[in-house]
Amino acid sequence: MSWPDVTVVDACVRRDGRGGSPTAVTDDDPTATDADRRAVAAAAGTSHAAFLGPGRTPDGGRPVRFFTATAELSGCGHGTVAAQAVRLTRTARGELNDRQHTGGRTFDTVAIRRPAGIEVWFDQGLVALRHPAPDERAAIVAALGLTADDPHPTDAPRIAAPGAPRMLVPVHDRSALLRVCPHLGRLTAACQRYGLLGCFVYVPPVGDRPGAARMFAPAIGVDEDVANANSTGCLAAHLLDTTGAQTVAIEVEQGDTLGRPASVLASARRGQAGITTRVGGLAVVRGGH
Repeated sequence: MSWPDVTVVDACVRRDGRGGSPTAVTDDDPTATDADRRAVAAAAGTSHAAFLGPGRTPDGGRPVRFFTATAELSGCGHGTVAAQAVRLTRTARGELNDRQHTGGRTFDTVAIRRPAGIEVWFDQGLVALRHPAPDERAAIVAALGLTADDPHPTDAPRIAAPGAPRMLVPVHDRSALLRVCPHLGRLTAACQRYGLLGCFVYVPPVGDRPGAARMFAPAIGVDEDVANANSTGCLAAHLLDTTGAQTVAIEVEQGDTLGRPASVLASARRGQAGITTRVGGLAVVRGGH
């Protein structure tokens, strides 16, 4: 089926409005099949598509579903940034505080008009952390093609799950990050074997300098993501956990290797139930206001 009125949003652009992850956003059609939805991202030339459902759930959330060309996702961070930016452009407001329902969870969102675009923040919720098993870690590191000199000297891989688990893999500097050239077939097999969404390879932020990262998720049809907001939230949770701080706020630059410079913000804090995070980014709606 043809899908009318698809808006493309550059989500998580840099502070000056450059780059970002192109994301398709459209109103959902209840008569469409999931195969129809999977086709939207490919037709729009984007890696992901967000579908805005009508009405609200009983707990007040506005439904949003996310698809790549191969699968539905239980959540999508930069897709949430894109979806909420579009919702704001449909109003005359300068700020929209709302609730979104995705993947069985309802959470708070805020979208604010800024000179360079629309700033969006959302509550990612609890992030569960664990250390990978030795075979799990070895399989992912081997599939990434890391050399003996690439690992970070003081940080270590971690499994983080805000819902879907993914492996966070630190490397020692940006040169090592740029060199990463994964064997996508092996990485797909390893992620499927261990139930991982993908692998977030990163250089931790130091002082005022942002971190940098690359997200590989071939198992869901995204060989490399321009900007992975949920994994940035996971990284904030990991850094909070390992430093012993009460709160952490980070910025992580992504997308440079794909020619789409992107930036994601995230904060983490400790609570009675565990570590919770908020994730944010600046969005530019193509043809928007």
